[in-house]
Amino acid sequence: MVTSPADDVTLIGRRTAQRATVLAALIQAGGFVGARALHASLQRDGSHIGLSTVYRTLGALADAGRADVVRDRGGERLYRHRPSAEHRHYLLCRACGMSMPIDSAAVETWAEHIARSSGFAEVEHTVELTGLCPDCRPH
Repeated sequence: MVTSPADDVTLIGRRTAQRATVLAALIQAGGFVGARALHASLQRDGSHIGLSTVYRTLGALADAGRADVVRDRGGERLYRHRPSAEHRHYLLCRACGMSMPIDSAAVETWAEHIARSSGFAEVEHTVELTGLCPDCRPH
């Protein structure tokens, strides 16, 4: 089920112009982007949204399942808009930042098995796969 960006803003609390602007910028970025880079883009476009608002909005989108999050080599969280509530995993190029969704059925099955066999509830997991894409790897 694909939702509209307006639905995403509703999911993260009170609908504000600032949240809608951050969400629109995240969608426009098209790929993974850090909060500081997104904030700089907003400032270049004339927006006066504060960096803390960008961080809060991105975090709320991630918590609501509307943004995917990975970490770059330096540990910075990078965000990408998730157009549906479907959980996904990505393979991220360490050199250029290109990302691609991957089939993660085995990971999901494993996580569900661990949750059931341990008796834990609300189990969450983080899987980050990085490498060098075909354009960046040495030939």
